[in-house]
Amino acid sequence: MEEQVDVVGRAFVDHYYHLFDNDRAKLSSLYQPNSMLTFEGQKIQGNDNISFKLIHLPFDQCKHVITTVDSQPSLSTGGIVVFVSGCIHLPSEEHALRFSQVSCTLILLDNTCLQCFAS
Repeated sequence: MEEQVDVVGRAFVDHYYHLFDNDRAKLSSLYQPNSMLTFEGQKIQGNDNISFKLIHLPFDQCKHVITTVDSQPSLSTGGIVVFVSGCIHLPSEEHALRFSQVSCTLILLDNTCLQCFAS
């Protein structure tokens, strides 16, 4: 079970940051109406509002370099809690900026389809 949690957590992180770096509008599909994003003290709820915030960040291009992915089962949701840290490279910045993110990822098995949602 522990290995599966790590594999699914890492796959989710790889997918999420690939979309973030290449097509942020597609991140909306990874959030639900009750998902919450706290960004620099601002609380944003819902997939449409979160998507709007991420699309309108003050940069168009970026590149995430992930250094840590820690995943563990979430007993309360049946999902996975994922902690991510790393650096984000922006064309306008001389040095990379450090970041960290915690995501409670809900895993739904619908027939034979595995769906992951961030919250």
